[in-house]
Amino acid sequence: MTLNASIADVTARIEARSEPLRRRYMDQMRRAAEEGPRRGHLACGNQAHAYAAMGADKEALATGQAPNLGIVTAYNDMLSAHQPYETYPALLREAARQVGGTAQVAGGVPAMCDGVTQGQTGMELSLFSRDVIALAAGVSLSHNTYDAAVYLGVCDKIVPGLVIAAATFGYIPGLFLPAGPMTSGLPNDEKSKVRQQFATGEIGRDKLMEAEMASYHGPGTCTFYGTANTNQMLMEFMGLHLPGASFVNPGTPLREALTVAGAQRALEITRLGNDYRPVCDVLDAKAFVNGIVGLMATGGSTNLVLHMPAMARAAGIVLDLEDFDAISNAVPLMAKVYPNGLADVNHFHAAGGLQFLIGELLEAGLLHEDVKTVAGDGLHLYTQEPKLRDGVLSYEETPRVTQNDRILRPASDPFQPTGGLRQLDGNLGHGILKISAVKPEHHLVEAPVRIFHDQGEVKEAFKRGEFTTDTIVVVRFQGPKSNGMPELHSLTPTLAVLQDRGLKVALVTDGRMSGASGKVPAAIHVSPEAADGGPLARLRDGDLVRLDAKAGTLMCLTEGFETREPASADLSGNGAGVGRELFEAFRRNVGLASTGAAVVV
Repeated sequence: MTLNASIADVTARIEARSEPLRRRYMDQMRRAAEEGPRRGHLACGNQAHAYAAMGADKEALATGQAPNLGIVTAYNDMLSAHQPYETYPALLREAARQVGGTAQVAGGVPAMCDGVTQGQTGMELSLFSRDVIALAAGVSLSHNTYDAAVYLGVCDKIVPGLVIAAATFGYIPGLFLPAGPMTSGLPNDEKSKVRQQFATGEIGRDKLMEAEMASYHGPGTCTFYGTANTNQMLMEFMGLHLPGASFVNPGTPLREALTVAGAQRALEITRLGNDYRPVCDVLDAKAFVNGIVGLMATGGSTNLVLHMPAMARAAGIVLDLEDFDAISNAVPLMAKVYPNGLADVNHFHAAGGLQFLIGELLEAGLLHEDVKTVAGDGLHLYTQEPKLRDGVLSYEETPRVTQNDRILRPASDPFQPTGGLRQLDGNLGHGILKISAVKPEHHLVEAPVRIFHDQGEVKEAFKRGEFTTDTIVVVRFQGPKSNGMPELHSLTPTLAVLQDRGLKVALVTDGRMSGASGKVPAAIHVSPEAADGGPLARLRDGDLVRLDAKAGTLMCLTEGFETREPASADLSGNGAGVGRELFEAFRRNVGLASTGAAVVV
């Protein structure tokens, strides 16, 4: 199928814009690759330290003839999605031995859970943890003893941080190994209903806790389509997973077979073999365009609009918000997974999942097929489904028919003709809105604003019964320079109650919302942020604001707004407690949200 003209145009613009940076990056990667296997440049003493604890693998490591796999792991058992990684190193070492290679845990990286820190002080470290993860993975790989790497990470900031590191070490192959989603528990819509009942005082904390525990109940990724599962989609669309690896449950024979196959494939594609596939060749402009297409077709997490520009810059690619908007206008929304629908990712996978989606998008000319992936040349490989036949992993063609058209539809008959995210622009700055989960009757909100500088203040005002008319809630001084740009997902039940009461309500903020948010229209990532002199700082209570998702505009309609002196806020309380002291340098040096809110790239 001929490539869609809009997709081709966006790709060409990205390539032209990125040319100087990409050329320097690729020159650096080629020079590093030409030096040959990493271990060949270490002195004997260096190598002895690296192999001292490796037992029977010492001889293979010391001879330098077999490829050595570095394992970068985000394992902890506080994070359900990462708990399965506890057993992976032993499995990966044995998998490497089976094909004559070796494997070592290169290092661990932090992995925080946004579910634990929602509405808590620790959330102010969440976005910055992405850059810490990139730094920690860089330290892990700096020992220079690895011919390829596998990255064990799933959740919100972990995958983007690992991708930044993988691109930085782009002269070696890298393959991402997921752990899979937990099995389905309490349906997400029922959980949401219980949260709203708690917000209105209809039920007590005991019933809320019962519902939450029934929803988040075992090892694996949370089953809604938030940032973690959007990350998994992205790694498949961008060719860093094995085909079909994203949504296979933990603890199953197929999950283990894919993990073994991933490690062995990483060893096959090193410079020591005949199919060298370094990360720098996989992560080109076409791969990032394919990732954005997947984001729009599935109605994925708004957080990826922050992460992808940072990930891309590490690979010498420059993405703009306009790229996301142009692709969203060209790509239909083909999936409905909570919060965009009632299904969870297990239902989505059973309905045909990513293999069906990729096949449909390729057929419609909305994806680049001519890409390099860890599996081979061409994205068509990702239309095949992994199967375990008599204990042997194989790939089979999947039916080109959706198994449930309430969850997954073909490109010719989508849920809506355009994608899941919308760029907003106007005299209040640049922002984005996740439109896929917002009903059409809520796409336009024009109302007076209430100004808050803390999400807790919004909840208190709600409890006092102060929201009785149409209102746009503005929570400002929540950007990366202010306090690390926390997610404000804990406001969702409160605002949803107001919307359900028949009020026109919206949120405008320079902070973030969770990838699970969506029912209430929310203009987020508004940039420049209030602490950087952005227009939000000029708003006052009662100003009339218009949020128009269809037109893509965010405007203050009050006369004289633009000539006011910006308000200031006391941010001194953001600098201490729960580790915030350690991140002062990050807050001072972080970039704009519109370019990824990054520190290290």
